[in-house]
Amino acid sequence: MKKNREEAYCIVDYAFKRVGGKYKGRILWVLKDGFMRYGELKRAIVGITPKMLTQTLRELEEDELVSRKVYLEVPPRVEYALTETGTELIPAIRQLRSWAEKQMKGE
Repeated sequence: MKKNREEAYCIVDYAFKRVGGKYKGRILWVLKDGFMRYGELKRAIVGITPKMLTQTLRELEEDELVSRKVYLEVPPRVEYALTETGTELIPAIRQLRSWAEKQMKGE
């Protein structure tokens, strides 16, 4: 997270560095209703490769927006959930979603 602070030019830039990109917002959105396992996330995020999903989840975890819980089972089970900080973003994502919906309808 500290790295993003140093690279940001303004507050808006800082925000988009943490949640911008093709998949971060989508992952945060699908996690809004609770935890999901890796396979569930892969099915929910259309078009994402396993490598990109793993990389994006690591970035979100590093930015403390998503938590990762590993269960010591065979086969291994990993669950992802929004952190408190990640949950704070949901109203903003909801507003962006609403705005985009209007734009796509041509309103």
